[in-house]
Amino acid sequence: MKALVIEKDKLKHNIKQIKEIAGKETKIIAVIKGNGYGLGIVQYAKILIDNGIENFAVSTVEEALILRKEGISKKILMLSSTAVKEEIEELVKNDITITIGSKEAGEMAEKIAKEQNKKINVHLKIDTGFGRYGFCYNQKEDMLEEIKKWENLKIEGTFSHFSMSFYEKNEYTQKQYDRFMECVQFLKEKKIDTGILHICNSSAFLKFKNMHLDAVRVGSAFLGRIAIPNIYGLKKIGYLKSNITEIKELQKGYNIGYSNSYTTKKTTKVAMVPSGYADGFNVKVDRDMFRPIDKLRYIVRDIKDSFKDKNLYVEINNQKCKVLGRIGMYHIAVDVTNLEAKINDEVKLAVSPMYVDSSIRREYK
Repeated sequence: MKALVIEKDKLKHNIKQIKEIAGKETKIIAVIKGNGYGLGIVQYAKILIDNGIENFAVSTVEEALILRKEGISKKILMLSSTAVKEEIEELVKNDITITIGSKEAGEMAEKIAKEQNKKINVHLKIDTGFGRYGFCYNQKEDMLEEIKKWENLKIEGTFSHFSMSFYEKNEYTQKQYDRFMECVQFLKEKKIDTGILHICNSSAFLKFKNMHLDAVRVGSAFLGRIAIPNIYGLKKIGYLKSNITEIKELQKGYNIGYSNSYTTKKTTKVAMVPSGYADGFNVKVDRDMFRPIDKLRYIVRDIKDSFKDKNLYVEINNQKCKVLGRIGMYHIAVDVTNLEAKINDEVKLAVSPMYVDSSIRREYK
C-alpha cells in the first residue's frame, strides 16, 4: 500500500532551526495551506503545536473548519480576503481571524458583526504589487476611508505578500517592503492601530532578517523545500512509499512505456511499481516562481524532455534503480536487473508532498 512518509525527526529539526532564525522577538505564523503542504493538515498542525508553534494561517474556509472540527484551538488566520456572507459567518462562528482586503469584504464583515453584536478580529491586507488580495498600496486614502467606517472590526494585524522574494535580485522585494511600510506609517499617522505587522514568506524570512517585523509566515521552509539555496541546515522531508507488484524479464529490443519511449539494450529484469505522476512522482513545483525569461526556458525544456530519457531513479533495498520509459499515471517500470528484488519489496520515490493526492495515507515515523 502506498503512503507518504514524513520523518518526524527531520521535521522537528526544521522547526528548531526556524525558531532559532526567528529569534525570541519574532512571532512565527505557520502557514499550513494545501493540506499542510501535503503533510496532512491536522496531524501536521498537532506536531507544530507540540514543538511550540502557537499561530497558524490557512488559505481556504474548508481548511480552517477542518482544524476547528479536529480540536485545534490555537489562533488561525484566514489569509484570503472574502466578501461572501456565508464564508465570513462560518469563519466568525469558528473563531477564525479573517482578512479584510477590500471595501466589500470590510462592509460585509461589519454588517455581520453588527447583526451578531460582537467585535470581530481582522488582519488588514495591503496589496503592494502582487495584484491579488488587498487594498492597493497607491490608494491609501480610499483604504483609510473604509477603515474609518469600521465600528465592530478590530485590526489585530496588517500584512502584505512578496511576489519575488525567492529571486536572487532584491529590488522588487525591497520596493514592496517600502510600499508596505509607507502605508503602515500613513495609517499610524491617522491614528489607526495596525496591530502586528508581517510581510515575510519562507524565502523572505530566510533572506531578509531586516524585514521580519513583528511576525513571519513560514510554510515551505518547515518542509525543507525552499526556492532559494538551502544554506540554513533545513532537511527535506517527505517521500512516497510504494512496493513492487510484479517482476518480469524482457528480451533485448523490447519496448517499454507509452510511445515506445524506451527499448531494452539487453535482457532486462523489470519491476512494476504502482505509482506515477498522479501520485506526484516527477511533478515539478517551480512553475509558480518563474521570471519572464523562464517561460521560454520551460517550453524548451519540456520539448527536449519529451524526446529523451531523463534518467529518473527510485530506491529499492537501499539501491538506486532506473525508471524505464515514460512515467504512467499510476505505474512505472524499473530496472532491477542487478538487484535481488522480490514481490512486495518497498520502493522509495522522491516527491514533493504537495503533489501527493490527499487520498494517499500519511505515515509519520
